[in-house]
Amino acid sequence: MNIDTFITRFERGLANVTRSTPAEARQRYDQLCQTFAPPNPAGMRITDEPWEGSVLRHFIPASAKPGRIMYIHGGGFTLGSVHSHHGIAASLADRLSRHVVSLDYCLAPEADYSDMLGECLSATRVITPAAIVGDSAGGRLALDVLTRLTHSVPLGLIYPPVGPLNPQTLGPDAPLLSRNDVLSLLSFCPGLNTQIDALPPKAQLEVLSVEHDPLTAPLEQAVAAWRRNGVQVGYRSASTMVHAALHAHALLPEMQSAWQDFCQALNQRLEH
Repeated sequence: MNIDTFITRFERGLANVTRSTPAEARQRYDQLCQTFAPPNPAGMRITDEPWEGSVLRHFIPASAKPGRIMYIHGGGFTLGSVHSHHGIAASLADRLSRHVVSLDYCLAPEADYSDMLGECLSATRVITPAAIVGDSAGGRLALDVLTRLTHSVPLGLIYPPVGPLNPQTLGPDAPLLSRNDVLSLLSFCPGLNTQIDALPPKAQLEVLSVEHDPLTAPLEQAVAAWRRNGVQVGYRSASTMVHAALHAHALLPEMQSAWQDFCQALNQRLEH
């Protein structure tokens, strides 16, 4: 598959999502994302655990190394679930050879950001993660979780919204995510108005962005600021790719290569 084909298919699916009620939109978004997911890795055990009225989905490789990885899905704080991001979480578990736990957290507009963050923090007490990974909105939640933990763990971020986000800091419009789309997130996460400077002194981050995404410019500014403050940050950007392309990482060679590099780098941090 080439990137133009992915964009066309995903745009068509998103059009059906936006014309739906919130419940229908979430179901259609789950179905859309699942159409790009690869088959489950051979030998992987996948189970759902009821948790606080929600679900923790466990992805356990046949020969899992010690330590659990907590995965927080994206979806603009209003969409997404363990179903929509199943393929990403399964691939993460496979590439890290570690037990990954994907979290279903409450969403807007029924919940506000403090509720989402509270559920993610509560999940860390159950999972006791050796690392936390989040994409898009989930990446922002992962960042805010890290700043509230009593100890630091490696963090993996895939195209997260990192502030301050405003018309001056954002990059140009891109397929699947416009500047207006990003600015609309401010109503769900007021903290996107400010920059996160105070990461734990021993924080270790691996970051993956894509070339065509208005979030990439402010993210690169944040990466530079974190490095100046002494934080260990590995960074790579997937050439020609767009926001949401991680769903089709098994079908898009450029995304697959960047995803593999990201997972290898995160694995190295876990090994030390």
